[in-house]
Amino acid sequence: MGDVINRRFSRRGFLGGSLAVAAIGSTVSPLALMIADEARAEGMSAFSFTEVPAGVDETHHVAEGYDADVLLRWGDKVFADSPDFDPMNQTGETQARQFGYNNDYVGFVPLDDTGDHGLLVVNHEYTNAELMFPNWATVVTETVEKDGVKKQVQKVRNGEFTRELVDIEMAAHGGTVIEIRKKNGKWTPVLDGKMNRRLHVGTEMMLTGPAAGHDRLKTNADASGTRVFGTLNNCAGGVTPWGTWLMAEENFHGYFRGDLPEGHREAENYKRYGAPAGWYNWGQHHDRFDVSKEPNEPYRFGWVVEVDPMDPNSVPKKRTALGRVKHEGAESVLNKDGRVVFYCGDDERFDYV
Repeated sequence: MGDVINRRFSRRGFLGGSLAVAAIGSTVSPLALMIADEARAEGMSAFSFTEVPAGVDETHHVAEGYDADVLLRWGDKVFADSPDFDPMNQTGETQARQFGYNNDYVGFVPLDDTGDHGLLVVNHEYTNAELMFPNWATVVTETVEKDGVKKQVQKVRNGEFTRELVDIEMAAHGGTVIEIRKKNGKWTPVLDGKMNRRLHVGTEMMLTGPAAGHDRLKTNADASGTRVFGTLNNCAGGVTPWGTWLMAEENFHGYFRGDLPEGHREAENYKRYGAPAGWYNWGQHHDRFDVSKEPNEPYRFGWVVEVDPMDPNSVPKKRTALGRVKHEGAESVLNKDGRVVFYCGDDERFDYV
């Protein structure tokens, strides 16, 4: 992307005129521009609420005249028989039946014509161990010296990752399909919904498309290169015109640790995307996240995953035809000529769309 920008911006004469106008017109809707013009003409904002002062505390502040409701939060039940959330006694098994962590993409698939009943599809992108696990992280005061001056600073000291904590993190990733219904102006989850589902790092998925079966996708656990367990770092996504849910796998490099065998053919490719970055300790307890033991496993992530939210027994498919990058999103539109067009962003700096 940086190369494209540099080439375009070297044509200063052209950019100073029509291209800039065209760029604004293509990214901001005509309706939004019209409303903004009308608001400016009247000397008022297009938004009719009293601004909430900036600040951070334990209260969810809402503008006067508005209200906010929590529909679902980390640990809430996804099924009628899901265990109650107990942050002091979480396990991977309980988390796998509860709402996941750090919501990113949120989509809605209607189940009727009223818009008051449908499926909510949610990506759970990543986890924060220091916030999830009680007493795992502590604040300590240390004395540091700089230029002969000593001062005390506070730092966060993290605990040790056990297999149990890692399994909770893995189950908190992925996504949720849950039925919701609007009654008396309020949305509520339908816990006995037949299509409710949790996807996590242990969910079986298929690799499809032109890369499926390639040698670089084969591992000790999957000699076919077509079956993979789980999806992770699911950033934005989309709902297709045919009603499926797309989950975009973004920063896959952060989940792996270890060193590739000396002289391994993939060393340069992994360096290109910063893998393994070692953000998580999963490889300490699960061999597939240690590249010294499973050097091909990172290639099985970084795809766009298609899920049929209407069928809780369906096997999600990683669509390799949409490429392997740090996918920021996967939105689609039905073009006037009948073709489906996808937008995907690569969240590696100065890379591609």
